[in-house]
Amino acid sequence: MQTQNPFADEFSKLTTAAMGLAQAAGEEAKAAFRAQVDRLAAEMDFIRRDEFEAVKAEIASLREEVARLKGEPGAQARAPQEAG
Repeated sequence: MQTQNPFADEFSKLTTAAMGLAQAAGEEAKAAFRAQVDRLAAEMDFIRRDEFEAVKAEIASLREEVARLKGEPGAQARAPQEAG
């Protein structure tokens, strides 16, 4: 909307430009923060959930095998039946 007052018109343009600049700065800050978090996560050497679950299952299997080999009671019932 144009007004008869040039001061109000210029003020309106200035505030619109300032809001656009503030929005762009906010998006830039968000992108920079996200990049920094991604870099830190990569440096921390995290593992994916599926890798964790696979190692967890392997450890459980190995514990059962160790218990079976030691001859602990109850380990035979959990151990898989071997053919032979």
